[in-house]
Amino acid sequence: MRTDEKLHRPAEYPTTRDLPRMSRTRLWLFGSTLAVYVAIVVGVVTSSKLVTLDWQVMLWRPYKQWPQIHAALDYFVVLGQRGPTAVMVAAWLGWRAWRQRSLHPMLALGASLLLLNITVGAVKYGLGRLGPHYATAVGSPELFAGGDIFPSGHTANAVVTWGVLAYLATTPRVRRWASVIAALLALGVGMTTIYLGTHWVSDVLLGWAAGLLVLLALPWFEPAMAWAEDFLVAAWHRLRHGSGLAPAPARTLGQRPGLVTQRASKGGGQPALEPVGAATGGHAAAMPHAPGRPPAARHERTPVTPTGSRRPPAERPVRPIPLAHQQVRGRGAAGS
Repeated sequence: MRTDEKLHRPAEYPTTRDLPRMSRTRLWLFGSTLAVYVAIVVGVVTSSKLVTLDWQVMLWRPYKQWPQIHAALDYFVVLGQRGPTAVMVAAWLGWRAWRQRSLHPMLALGASLLLLNITVGAVKYGLGRLGPHYATAVGSPELFAGGDIFPSGHTANAVVTWGVLAYLATTPRVRRWASVIAALLALGVGMTTIYLGTHWVSDVLLGWAAGLLVLLALPWFEPAMAWAEDFLVAAWHRLRHGSGLAPAPARTLGQRPGLVTQRASKGGGQPALEPVGAATGGHAAAMPHAPGRPPAARHERTPVTPTGSRRPPAERPVRPIPLAHQQVRGRGAAGS
């Protein structure tokens, strides 16, 4: 059974996932992007002309060339910050997951952010590059100096966070438009960090490549996401319906526990316990009564009224007949 069937997906939503697969074109793009990624890292480590370009742009100081847009770009760059963007995209995908009765949108976002943090974080702290505002020597790549600027986290996060919306699009037309919008946002965030002087040009180039690698690799993690979705759905159903508890033993008419009554023992000691219907075996053994409480016949039951029982107690004390009544009865008997 599919997960969407377990969650009772409404009929107006599709029951198949129309998601990108790892086709030949996708594999070719992944390999090309990986080659560009490696080339950028090698170019920075070897202090190539890419590092020279970094210093030229940094010394030009774009934020001083166009100061009138500085305030607006300070707000725009938030679209690449991990916290705010993750909250906005998670809210949208959470609503989609609820409407489609599927956890796949949220799992895809979580998997992409996890891959982004692992891959980008490892390179950031492994190379330890300092940012433009903390550079110490002109022309130096500023590597292994305790920084965390290479690659650009803002840029890579913009690629992944907005690109996952295009990845999860349900129709080819929506996917194309979402891809264009995500690319423009990622391009704008990367250029804004260069304008503000918080990143080198090579930081932004590597951030674009790192984010694109994460998006291109997502189809490889689809089986893991499907397994996680099935596991979470099964756990939710066990929690909701209480199937995790030990099931009660099945009972049949022949296996019902006999009712216990008391009968006096022959030796005059403690009364012995006797199961009702155990020896007779017929209808008495099949009557579902509470344990320890023998059933009473209808004619033996005491009627109950608002004022109490109308039946006298079983052991009613005998009152003595007055002497005058006995004399009257004696005379009547003699006269007869």
